[in-house]
Amino acid sequence: MSYTEATVQLLSPQGSLVESAATEEYLPFIAELDESRLLDFHRQMVVIRRFDIEAGNLQRQGQLALWIPSLGQEAAQVGSGYAARPQDHIFPAYREHVVGRIRGLDVMKIIELLRGLSHGGWNPAETGNFHLFTLVIGSQALHATGYAMGQRFDGVVGTGDPEVDQATLVYFGDGATSQGDVNEALVFAASYQTPQLFFLQNNHWAISVPVERQSRTPLYLRAAGFGVPSTQIDGNDVLASYAVSRKNLDAARAGEGPRFIEALTYRMGAHTTSDDPTKYREDEDVAYWSERDPISRYERYLRAKGVGEEFFRDVATEAEDLASDIRRRTLELGDPPASNMFRSVYTDAHPLIAEQAAWFAAYEAGFEEATS
Repeated sequence: MSYTEATVQLLSPQGSLVESAATEEYLPFIAELDESRLLDFHRQMVVIRRFDIEAGNLQRQGQLALWIPSLGQEAAQVGSGYAARPQDHIFPAYREHVVGRIRGLDVMKIIELLRGLSHGGWNPAETGNFHLFTLVIGSQALHATGYAMGQRFDGVVGTGDPEVDQATLVYFGDGATSQGDVNEALVFAASYQTPQLFFLQNNHWAISVPVERQSRTPLYLRAAGFGVPSTQIDGNDVLASYAVSRKNLDAARAGEGPRFIEALTYRMGAHTTSDDPTKYREDEDVAYWSERDPISRYERYLRAKGVGEEFFRDVATEAEDLASDIRRRTLELGDPPASNMFRSVYTDAHPLIAEQAAWFAAYEAGFEEATS
């Protein structure tokens, strides 16, 4: 599936700004961006891709149990991530590494999570309201909707004060749209008119099932059945992702109810490191999306605006420095003690957990006695 007539695109694959009647309502959001933010779009995309590649290498070398790449989806995430305000809450799936980084998350926390060193990974109160990764497909849509209902009940929606009004942004993939959780979330969001943006990253594959087998209609049209306004965008266009997300989040905060965005992008790598995409994807599809790479497209745009070579060198250096730092810190991590599995299950002491922990301690001690 490629772009359709409905696809909002502000940046052509050649890197030029698209100015037309179809883009007129979104261009003011781009015009108000200062140079620092425009440059940071590129910096975040480049740095997170290098991190992503390094993490994948670490997994292949036995340092992680699993890695979930975001390669090719950087523009969809960076644009929408920057469109959120500090007081907004963000509920990711498990591939939104750069959104977490934008909100202040040390991405080493993701490494620790996928190494088995933590139960959840981080405290959202310390990461700019960026909530935990959710590996149960689609369940984060219900978590986000419940939170957004609370925002509505708390009266932090539609006050007219930009420092007070809040919204909730939830990410999910095309495969999750086949899950009951996402559809149930849309029912409740529409019923309670939650201040919420559903952000679908359609990367065309639910592991090995293509999107055209999952749905006989473009996915953004499904939202209409729930009474939720929706837009389809070019997900490899960071400017479109920012502008359309900004417009829809503003509407949600103003009390106009939930919104839905389908970002057409492509998972260039494997679903996870346990997957082999060469078994089910065609080379020509990969080539088509490679030509629409979000980073090279945006780089052409910046160069046309006069951004010099020094900036791109500095960004490349920053990316390599982060990758080196992540590798060093990962190799310094120890193995998690087995007793960790009993921690943080309940807030207070629980007799069943205590019993299981005691049994396991005795079980382990038995091996020590056998070898002494």
